[in-house]
Amino acid sequence: MNLLQRENPLGWCHYSTARLGCHSHPPGCKICLEVPDTPGEGARILTALQQEGINLLACCGFPLPSGKVQIDLVPEKGEALRKVARKLDVQLSDPKKAFLIQGRDRIGAVAETFTKLAKENINLVAAQALSSGSGHWAMILWVKPADYQQASKVLRG
Repeated sequence: MNLLQRENPLGWCHYSTARLGCHSHPPGCKICLEVPDTPGEGARILTALQQEGINLLACCGFPLPSGKVQIDLVPEKGEALRKVARKLDVQLSDPKKAFLIQGRDRIGAVAETFTKLAKENINLVAAQALSSGSGHWAMILWVKPADYQQASKVLRG
């Protein structure tokens, strides 16, 4: 398999497999922040990132029991995100590892990924997958830290 690799400052690796028409980002960086659960707070954060030219590979958010919202961000360039967070006076978590997988949409794409991991006895911690509606899909998934190396091999294979 022909793999091209590039890394960003936070260690996110991007592998492109032209033969399969998909992209897999083996253990990469997800950065979390907690913000008040109020209208416009997410827009404030994301607009600031946009104005600074920060490209997000993934973004998701969900409510917390504390009355706040956790926003998970996977930036293309992590250091730029840290600079904006300081300007906004927002505290970021330490980077957490995740996989971002992208490819041509087809029936069973997510099931195939889950099956590859299951065959190696790798349990998913969490996953989110979407179709873009233009023939492509993407998924971000997490495994236990002890399983990262093995999951990376399985997902690239």
